[in-house]
Order: sequence, then structure tokens, then C-alpha cells
Amino acid sequence: MTEHEVVDAIHTVLRDHLQNRHLDRFGPDARLNEDLYLDSVLMMELFLQLELSFGLEAPDELITSRDLATVADVAGLFAGTRPAAAEEALPPGSVHGEEYKDLKIHCFVSCVCDALKRAGIDHRPFYFGVWDAGFEVGADRVLRYHGPTVSHDVFRDWYHRLYGAEVRQWYDHGRSKEDNLALLADLVERRSDSLSIMAMIDLFHLPERENKFNQNPFPHYLMLETGSNPAVFMVRDPDFRWEGEIARDRIATAFLQPSVAGGYLFDRRELRPARPADIAAYFEACFLPDANPLTAAVRGILTAHLDGTDGLSPAGLSHALRELPVFAIRKYAYEHGFAFFWRALRLPDDSFLARCDEIEELFQGFKALQYAILRLAQTGDTGLAPDLFARLDLLDRQETALKRELGAVFRQWRAAAATHALSAPLSSKVA
Repeated sequence: MTEHEVVDAIHTVLRDHLQNRHLDRFGPDARLNEDLYLDSVLMMELFLQLELSFGLEAPDELITSRDLATVADVAGLFAGTRPAAAEEALPPGSVHGEEYKDLKIHCFVSCVCDALKRAGIDHRPFYFGVWDAGFEVGADRVLRYHGPTVSHDVFRDWYHRLYGAEVRQWYDHGRSKEDNLALLADLVERRSDSLSIMAMIDLFHLPERENKFNQNPFPHYLMLETGSNPAVFMVRDPDFRWEGEIARDRIATAFLQPSVAGGYLFDRRELRPARPADIAAYFEACFLPDANPLTAAVRGILTAHLDGTDGLSPAGLSHALRELPVFAIRKYAYEHGFAFFWRALRLPDDSFLARCDEIEELFQGFKALQYAILRLAQTGDTGLAPDLFARLDLLDRQETALKRELGAVFRQWRAAAATHALSAPLSSKVA
């Protein structure tokens, strides 16, 4: 197929298979996320339908690339008329330098860590709890990052112990959403300069904001302050590195959605650097050297759907594991862990970058797994199942190896901390 023909095929798939409601913006230059609202999962479904319906083979670059921005980018790769964009090396600069940029992978954690960064306190240890952070698998065997059994209380308790600030819940679940909205407005109006106010909103209802996953619903925490006039809030979104003003009625709509309910506040004046003994206790409380909860959960969900448990079928796997990218990206929290210990022990950059490559391989493995799961779900070919379980076994081995390396450097750091032989202060400011 020519590139023009692939563009036409993409339009057909979006119209007939994905029922995309934004085709008035379609064209070669249409942006995949911002114009067509395609998240990572919908992109995979698009690739798979191009393969199944039009006989187009999806190049590996399509599954792993971070740089696909437009319809023309996708069409060019399928047609073989343009090379994949070169990936930016991650992370840029030295792990020991101020220019080292960290990753944003958990909205609650990003909000509270943003305050630490602004105070010049090393926030990286707090990400120890993220790579295996909690999730929910309900009786319907669906993997969810937000649900009744998912709580941030563990993060709140450890934040208080590590950094001294109490993250208090202001949202009153015993009152109506309208009452809580009024309470939020009052808190924002009366807030002191040191008070951070977090509110859970459904990001799907803020289309003017970039929605990386285009989830519906998309529960997400933002920080709110007064704006330049009474009709707007000043919004800080540390997880997506964005800040700006949004109309209050738009925030209200997103806040009042039945899919979300929550809010916290804390005073940045209470913050202090974490003590080594508390950091060690937190690491040991979070660290699961011999277990990988995510791969175990995915394996159980696959088995239930393949075995027909409670009326489930392989076709349901697309929905059951739709949120897998949200959890896969949390594996980048390992990078925060390695970075903290590498900085403290003044270990060489090249060995840190090798760990980053291993983390990237793990993340890309989850992406490839999801594409393979979608293929099975849409084709019904259960003969593909052994490959899925083999992929899970490989991911288990890769993550266990990362944990083994991280556990070793933690023990090295703990020994150095016990003798006060660390090279970097815990309060050193990082980018």
C-alpha cells in the first residue's frame, strides 16, 4: 500500500471498528492524541485492525515508539516510506547532575513529591512504593488502578513519617458532591501560600488538557490555587508537568463526576528531609524481592478468561486489561530507586544507564504483551495463549533481576548510611 492508501485504511478502521467520534479532524496531519483522542490502547487496536483487515504488518517500531504524533507518522511506518524517529536517550545528562530529569508515573505521588522538590528535598525515595503500588482486580476479573479497595493511606502514612507533613483528607465522603465542591472553593480561597490542596477530578472531562491515556473515566489528582480572576482556578498537574488556568465551571464538571471522589491537603512548612533509618524502613516495607504482583494479577486474569470462569471469554481480555499501560509505566519508578542510591553512593553513570536500559526493556515488554493480548482477544485464537504466558514468565524474570540488583545496592547504601559514609546529602536539590 502507498502512504495515501494507508491513510485511507486508518480512516476506515477509526470509523468502522473504533467508532471514533472525532473524524471531523481527520487527515494526514491530525494528531493522534490531541485531535483523534487515541490513547496507547486504542493505538494498538488501530494497528491490529490494520493488520487483520488490510493485511498490513505492524512494524516493531509501531509498538515501541514514543514518537508517533500524527496519522502520517503511522501511515509512513506501515507503508515503509519513512523511518522511525530516533528515540531520545533516557535519562538525559548525569544521574548526579542538576539537569537529571525524573519521570512522572503516579498522580498522587507526583503531587506530594512536587512539594518536596519545591522545598529542595530529595523526593526519589518516596517512589519506592510505586513500582508495586496497589491496584484492584474485582470479581469481574478486570484490572483497575482506581476503585473502592485502592487506598492512598499507606502513602499518606509514610509521607508523614518520612517528611514530617501530614497529608489530611479534606473531602468528606459523608456529604454530597456539591457540598464538597463548595468546600473545595472555600479552601482554595482561604489557603495560605504554604498550603497544597489536592482534588480528584475526572480528567476525561477536561478535553483541553492532554490526556495521555484517554481513559474514560480517568480519575486524576490536581493541585488547585486561586486564579487571576474569580472565574478560573490556577491548576498545577505535576504528573503531566503542566500548569495553567482553567475555568472553574470546567473543573467543577470534572470534580462532580460519579467516577471520582477525593481530596487532600498538607502544609509545606511541615516538610523536612527524610532520615536514613526511615528511608531504610520504607524500602523494606515496600520491597517484594520474590513477588511481582502485576504479572501475577495479569496471569490470573488471562487464566480466568481462557478457562471461561464465571462465563468469561477470551474476547473480554481487551476490556479486562485495558488499563495495563497505567501499571506498566509505574515500572519506571525503579529508575527513581536506582537514581537515589546511585547519587548517594556516587556510583558511575554508565552502570546507572545500564539499569535504565533494563527498566525500559521491562516497560516495552509490557507493551508488547498487551498487543499480543489484544490479538488473542480480537481473533479468538487461543493457540496464542502459550506465547502470552511465556511473555509473562520473561517479564517475571526481568523484574526479579531488577529487584535483585536494587536490593543489592540498597544494602550497600544502608551500610554506608550506618557509617555516615554517604557522598550526597538527603536534602540535596534535584531537578
